[in-house]
Amino acid sequence: MSAVTRIMEHTAAYRLWQAPFAESKLAPVFRHTDRQAIRRVLDVGCGPGTNTRHFAHCDYLGIDVNPRYIDYARTRHERRFVVADATTYTVPAGERFDFVLVNSFLHHVDTPSARRILEHLRSLLTTDGYLHVLDLVLPDYASVGRLLARWDRGEFPRPLDEWRELLGQWFEPVVFEPYPLGTAGVTLWNMLYFKGRVRT
Repeated sequence: MSAVTRIMEHTAAYRLWQAPFAESKLAPVFRHTDRQAIRRVLDVGCGPGTNTRHFAHCDYLGIDVNPRYIDYARTRHERRFVVADATTYTVPAGERFDFVLVNSFLHHVDTPSARRILEHLRSLLTTDGYLHVLDLVLPDYASVGRLLARWDRGEFPRPLDEWRELLGQWFEPVVFEPYPLGTAGVTLWNMLYFKGRVRT
């Protein structure tokens, strides 16, 4: 485990790192979603509850494999959080989710693992539900964005074409939208927002 990864395992460090970008990162999701129509949210890789407050009006569940993050989320938010693996977590058919959020998680796992996660998440969606993925894009050419993507503690940032193939295997795209993330008019990261329904 690298020094950066060890530091980010601590809740305070993770929150400090996320704070400047947390709101702007989610902007495309809410531009393409009627938030008031959401019934049940599954927040996959929820960390210390970074996204939780956006879903105060509906049933919310956050899952993460890091017990530290989950302990912090439980003390800070009066919502439901579970230490769980995204490839094995299950719910009864009547408790499936119409909104599954995967925010900046898949660039931490290799492609075979990401495929298993996405295949499993299909079983957690309602028939009218959508998968929402926000993740880091590896630019094709040398740039600040490419350098930062390589420095990020996730080892698997992917170019757009790879994201398109990976996400499209199990989900039919409704939105596939690259967007910049940065500060003071400077792009620091290149991001992707994907909204998809289960392929039938």
